[in-house]
Amino acid sequence: LALAISLSILIYIYKDQAEQFAIYGYPGIFLLSLLSYATVFLPAPGIAIVFAMGGVFNPWLVALAASAGAALGELLGYLAGFGGQVVTERINIYNRLTLWMQKNGKLTILVLAAIPNPFFDLAGFIAGNLKMPVLQFLFWCWIGETIKMVFFAMAGSRLIGLIPFLS
Repeated sequence: LALAISLSILIYIYKDQAEQFAIYGYPGIFLLSLLSYATVFLPAPGIAIVFAMGGVFNPWLVALAASAGAALGELLGYLAGFGGQVVTERINIYNRLTLWMQKNGKLTILVLAAIPNPFFDLAGFIAGNLKMPVLQFLFWCWIGETIKMVFFAMAGSRLIGLIPFLS
């Protein structure tokens, strides 16, 4: 848990420098997404970069690169869940998410990864606490992240062309 929080703080502090990875194309988008989603409970510019890069590069490939990086980045929250139960068990939403994860963990991960929300890090903690198989977590997280990233990359592709000074 301490490692997850420390890495999150470092990524948050250096987030402006991390945006420079986007100039490296799809590998840069992958890496930026990985770093953005490796933060635990701290905001990072991942979706904004996907939106902007969707207007520059092929939005489908942007979404795939970003979703792969995001799913791998979410592993940090998952791994922190092995040691973070004491910290999170007193939060009301934790109890609700735990029940959802116990009933249908795959669907919960998919839905929470597919929509922008502040609770996915907590869902990753819970998946780790409940010992969801890591490949299962990664797969459903990646599917959900792909859905979200396709939406933002396509929106960027369509909307950035409408702004006169950017096209």
